[in-house]
Amino acid sequence: MAELKKRVLKLSTGRQVKLYGTSISISEALEIGEGYAPNLLALNTESNSDKSASLHVHNPNHFTAEELMELADYMMQLWLQLKMNIRKYGMENPRLFVKKSGR
Repeated sequence: MAELKKRVLKLSTGRQVKLYGTSISISEALEIGEGYAPNLLALNTESNSDKSASLHVHNPNHFTAEELMELADYMMQLWLQLKMNIRKYGMENPRLFVKKSGR
Protein backbone atom coordinates (compact mmCIF):
# COMPACT_ATOMS: atom_id res chain seq x y z
CA MET A 1 0.00 0.00 0.00
CA ALA A 2 1.20 3.51 -0.79
CA GLU A 3 2.35 5.79 1.98
CA LEU A 4 3.47 9.39 2.20
CA LYS A 5 6.40 10.11 4.52
CA LYS A 6 8.68 13.13 4.64
CA ARG A 7 7.38 14.42 1.29
CA VAL A 8 8.11 11.13 -0.46
CA LEU A 9 5.34 9.00 -1.92
CA LYS A 10 6.39 5.37 -1.49
CA LEU A 11 4.59 2.81 -3.62
CA SER A 12 4.38 -0.95 -3.16
CA THR A 13 6.30 -1.39 -6.44
CA GLY A 14 9.32 0.16 -4.71
CA ARG A 15 9.02 3.38 -6.67
CA GLN A 16 9.48 6.59 -4.69
CA VAL A 17 8.27 9.99 -5.89
CA LYS A 18 9.54 13.17 -4.23
CA LEU A 19 6.77 15.68 -3.60
CA TYR A 20 7.06 19.42 -3.07
CA GLY A 21 4.08 19.62 -0.74
CA THR A 22 2.72 17.45 2.02
CA SER A 23 -0.55 16.28 0.49
CA ILE A 24 -2.07 14.74 -2.61
CA SER A 25 -5.39 15.97 -3.96
CA ILE A 26 -7.97 15.01 -6.57
CA SER A 27 -10.19 17.35 -8.58
CA GLU A 28 -13.79 16.91 -9.72
CA ALA A 29 -12.38 16.00 -13.14
CA LEU A 30 -10.37 13.22 -11.41
CA GLU A 31 -7.06 14.94 -12.06
CA ILE A 32 -4.48 14.24 -9.34
CA GLY A 33 -2.05 16.82 -8.01
CA GLU A 34 -0.31 18.08 -4.94
CA GLY A 35 -2.41 20.18 -2.61
CA TYR A 36 -0.62 23.52 -2.17
CA ALA A 37 -3.49 25.65 -0.91
CA PRO A 38 -3.90 26.37 2.79
CA ASN A 39 -5.14 23.45 4.84
CA LEU A 40 -8.84 23.13 5.60
CA LEU A 41 -8.07 21.07 8.71
CA ALA A 42 -4.60 20.65 10.20
CA LEU A 43 -2.59 20.02 13.33
CA ASN A 44 -0.63 23.16 14.23
CA THR A 45 2.15 23.69 16.72
CA GLU A 46 2.02 26.97 18.57
CA SER A 47 5.02 28.37 20.46
CA ASN A 48 4.21 29.78 23.86
CA SER A 49 5.98 32.67 25.60
CA ASP A 50 7.66 30.21 28.00
CA LYS A 51 9.38 28.52 25.00
CA SER A 52 7.09 25.48 25.20
CA ALA A 53 4.98 24.28 22.34
CA SER A 54 1.36 23.25 22.31
CA LEU A 55 -0.65 21.46 19.65
CA HIS A 56 -4.03 22.63 18.45
CA VAL A 57 -6.46 21.86 15.66
CA HIS A 58 -6.52 24.47 12.89
CA ASN A 59 -10.05 24.59 11.41
CA PRO A 60 -10.31 28.03 9.72
CA ASN A 61 -13.70 27.28 8.13
CA HIS A 62 -15.15 26.02 11.41
CA PHE A 63 -16.25 22.71 9.89
CA THR A 64 -18.41 20.55 12.11
CA ALA A 65 -17.64 16.85 12.53
CA GLU A 66 -20.60 16.05 10.27
CA GLU A 67 -19.35 18.42 7.56
CA LEU A 68 -15.85 16.91 7.66
CA MET A 69 -17.28 13.41 7.35
CA GLU A 70 -19.33 14.60 4.38
CA LEU A 71 -16.15 16.02 2.80
CA ALA A 72 -14.32 12.75 3.45
CA ASP A 73 -17.16 10.82 1.77
CA TYR A 74 -16.99 13.15 -1.24
CA MET A 75 -13.22 12.75 -1.60
CA MET A 76 -13.46 8.96 -1.27
CA GLN A 77 -16.15 8.97 -3.95
CA LEU A 78 -13.77 10.80 -6.33
CA TRP A 79 -10.90 8.38 -5.67
CA LEU A 80 -13.22 5.37 -6.14
CA GLN A 81 -14.51 6.87 -9.41
CA LEU A 82 -10.91 7.25 -10.58
CA LYS A 83 -10.20 3.58 -9.77
CA MET A 84 -13.34 2.50 -11.62
CA ASN A 85 -12.41 4.61 -14.66
CA ILE A 86 -8.87 3.18 -14.74
CA ARG A 87 -10.31 -0.34 -14.76
CA LYS A 88 -12.88 0.58 -17.41
CA TYR A 89 -10.83 2.75 -19.78
CA GLY A 90 -7.17 2.11 -18.97
CA MET A 91 -4.42 4.66 -18.45
CA GLU A 92 -4.16 6.01 -22.00
CA ASN A 93 -7.81 6.82 -22.69
CA PRO A 94 -8.86 10.46 -22.06
CA ARG A 95 -12.24 9.12 -20.91
CA LEU A 96 -10.41 8.29 -17.68
CA PHE A 97 -11.16 11.88 -16.69
CA VAL A 98 -14.54 13.50 -16.15
CA LYS A 99 -15.25 16.30 -18.62
CA LYS A 100 -16.24 19.61 -17.15
CA SER A 101 -17.98 22.33 -19.14
CA GLY A 102 -15.80 25.22 -20.27
CA ARG A 103 -12.68 23.14 -20.77
